[in-house]
Amino acid sequence: MQELETRIMDIDVDNIRTILLANGAEKVKMEDQVNDIYDFEDGRLLSQKGYARIRTVSDLLNSKVVYYMTTKKMLSQERFKVMEENETIIDNKQAGEGIYKSLGLVLKESNNKYRESYKLNDCLIEIDINDKNFCPFPYLEIETTSEEKLEKIVKLLGYTLEDTTSQTIYDILSERGLLNKNPKGI
Repeated sequence: MQELETRIMDIDVDNIRTILLANGAEKVKMEDQVNDIYDFEDGRLLSQKGYARIRTVSDLLNSKVVYYMTTKKMLSQERFKVMEENETIIDNKQAGEGIYKSLGLVLKESNNKYRESYKLNDCLIEIDINDKNFCPFPYLEIETTSEEKLEKIVKLLGYTLEDTTSQTIYDILSERGLLNKNPKGI
C-alpha cells in the first residue's frame, strides 16, 4: 500500500485536539507504543530510509495489546513522503523477532511513543509524543491518498503546506542536533 505522508513539527497538542474535535474528527487510536527497529548489521535499510519494525501497541481505547510486523521503504521524498508499507498483525512479538533474525536482521533501536489518532475526510491525523530522550517535541503525522485532501486538513489545522515536511524523524532530529542523543546513533 502507498501512502502520502507529511509531518508538522512542534505542535500545540491541546489546540490540535480542539480543532479536530470541533470539526467532527473521530478518535480512532489512543495508544502507547514500543517501536523496535530492525535492519541488517550494515544498516542498508535505514541508509535508504526504510526499515523493518515490530510495534507493540497497548491500545488504551480497547484495553488490549496488539503486535504489528512492518516493513517500510521510501519511494519518494520530494514535496511529500511516499512510502511503500507492508504490515501484518502477529500473534506474539517473539515470533516476529525470530523471523527478522532468521533473515539476518538485528535490533537497531527501541523507542517509546504515545500516539493519538483521528480520522477526518479520508485522512489519518496522528499526534505523536515520543519519549523525550528520543524526540523532545510533539508533532503531527498526516497520512492520506491525495494532495488535495492533505492540503485541506493542513489548512483546517491552521497551517500551510510550507509548514509541513517530508523529512523522516531521523532527518529532523539530525538537523536539530538531537540525533546524537540516540544511543544507537541512527
